[in-house]
Amino acid sequence: MQEIILQVGALLLGSVPTLILFIVLVLAYQFLVQGPLSRTLRERHARTTGAVEEAHKAIAAAEARAAEYAEKLRQARAEVFRMREQRLHQWSEERDAALAEARRQAGVRVQQAREGLASEVAAARQMLLASSDQLALQVVGAVLPQVAGGVR
Repeated sequence: MQEIILQVGALLLGSVPTLILFIVLVLAYQFLVQGPLSRTLRERHARTTGAVEEAHKAIAAAEARAAEYAEKLRQARAEVFRMREQRLHQWSEERDAALAEARRQAGVRVQQAREGLASEVAAARQMLLASSDQLALQVVGAVLPQVAGGVR
C-alpha cells in the first residue's frame, strides 16, 4: 500500500505543473477571451435594447404627431364649418334685408298707386258732379223733345 501511496504522490507531484498550466490557461482564457467577449456581448445587447427603445420612442413621437395633426385637421374642419354657417347666416340676413326693402318699396308703390287712384276717383266724381246737370238737361231734351221745344 505504501507503494501505491508513493505512486499517487509521484503522480500528484508530476501533475502540479500541469495543474499550474491549466490554471494559468483558465485565467488567460478569462482575461483574454471571456472578458472581452462578455463585454462585447453586453455592449451589443445594450445597443440592441437601446435601438429598440429608440424605435419605440420614435413610434410614440410619430403617433403623438399624428394625433396632433388629426386634432389640427379636426379644428380646421370645425373652423371651415363655422365659417360656412356664419356665411350662410350672413347671406340669410342680407336676403331678409333685401326682401324687407323690396316689401317696403312695394308698399310705398302700392300706397302711391292708391293715392293716385283716390285722386283720380275724386276728380272723376267732381267731373261727374259738374257735368251731371248738363247731362240731365241733355237726357231730358232727348227724351222729351216736344216739351223742351214747346216750352221755349
